[in-house]
Amino acid sequence: MSSHTRIAIVGFGLIGRRHAEVVRRAPELELAAVVDRDLESLADAAALGAPVYSSMPDMIEAEAPDGIVLATPTPQHVEQGLICIDAGLPLLVEKPIAPTSDDARILTDAADSADVPLLVGHHRRHNGTVRAAKAAIDSGAVGEIRAVQATCWFYKPDHYFEKAPWRRQKGAGPISVNLVHDVDLLRHFCGEVESVQAVVVPSRRGFENEDLATAVLRFASGAIATISVSDSIVAPWSWELTARENHAYPATSESCYLIGGSEGGLSLPDLRVWRHDADPDWWTPISARTLTCRMEGPLSMQMSHFARVIADEEAPLVPGVEGLKSLEAVEAVVLSSKAGHGVKIAATNRTSVLEKIAI
Repeated sequence: MSSHTRIAIVGFGLIGRRHAEVVRRAPELELAAVVDRDLESLADAAALGAPVYSSMPDMIEAEAPDGIVLATPTPQHVEQGLICIDAGLPLLVEKPIAPTSDDARILTDAADSADVPLLVGHHRRHNGTVRAAKAAIDSGAVGEIRAVQATCWFYKPDHYFEKAPWRRQKGAGPISVNLVHDVDLLRHFCGEVESVQAVVVPSRRGFENEDLATAVLRFASGAIATISVSDSIVAPWSWELTARENHAYPATSESCYLIGGSEGGLSLPDLRVWRHDADPDWWTPISARTLTCRMEGPLSMQMSHFARVIADEEAPLVPGVEGLKSLEAVEAVVLSSKAGHGVKIAATNRTSVLEKIAI
C-alpha cells in the first residue's frame, strides 16, 4: 500500500492541470488519476503517466483515491460533489463552490451530515502575503479597519472564450469567476458582509454575462469596501498581475488592495504598512515599513493542507461554509444590480439568506 496521499483530479482544464502538476511535484502526494470527458485533455493527462478516466464513478471504483479535487465547470460541482460525499471521499472544490448559494447549501449540508471534509479552492488564503497581512491586521497594526479599496481589472483575450464557450454564458462572468476570490479575501480580513450595493454592466462582446461590476460592501464590523472587477479593462491593478502567484501572468509592481485603518494603512500585495511617526495626524510625518512573508506557491500550500485534512491532522482553512458565505456575498452583487437597490445579507444560525430590501 502506498504511503503517499493519493489525489485524483477531476477536470483537466487550466486549473486542473496546475493542480495535477502540484500533486506530481510533492513528494508526499501521488496523482491517483485524472478524469475528463475531453479526449485531448485525457491524452495530455495520460502523458503524465496518470491513469485516465472519462467517468468519475468508474475512477473511484477502480482507483479508490484518498481525496478528490473538483476542477470542473461550476455547474457540475453539486452533482460531482455529492458523488464524492456518498463515497466518503474528502474533496477540494474549485471556487465558486456552486452556481448558487442554494446549490452550495446542498453540498455543505450533505458533507456535514456525512462528516466528509469539504474544502473550497480559495487558494489566496494560503498565500504568504495574505497570511502576513492577516497576522498584521489581527495584531492591530492598522487599528480598526474602516475602509478597503479593491481593484480587479484585466483584459481577457478573445481566444480565452473561444477555447471554452461556457465562459461566455450567464453565471460565468468575472463576478463569479474572479470577483469571488477578492470578496473571499475581504471577508477574511474584515469579517462577515451585512449588505451590498452594486452596479453591473453587460458584456461589450455580446456574451450572456457581464464584463464590469462595482460594489460597495458593508461589513458587520462597520467597515466599508469598494470593489471593482472587469475582464475588459487594460490595467495592472489586479491580484493576478501583482501577487506573482502564477508565472503565466506578467508581474507588475503595483498593489490592488488598499486597507485603511484607524491607526495605519496597508497595501497589498506589496505588504507596506503606513503609520504616522507619532499619533495619527495628517500634519505629522508618515512612513512605511514593508512586512516580510514566506513566499511559497499557494496552490502547493493548499494541496499540502488538503492532504493534512485528509489525514485528520488539520481542520479546513476554507471549509464549505466559507465558500458558501463568499458566494452569498457575490450573489448579492448580482441581485443588487438587478433590483436597483441594496441587498441585505441576514445572518441565520448556520449560514445566511439574501433579502431584496432597500437600504
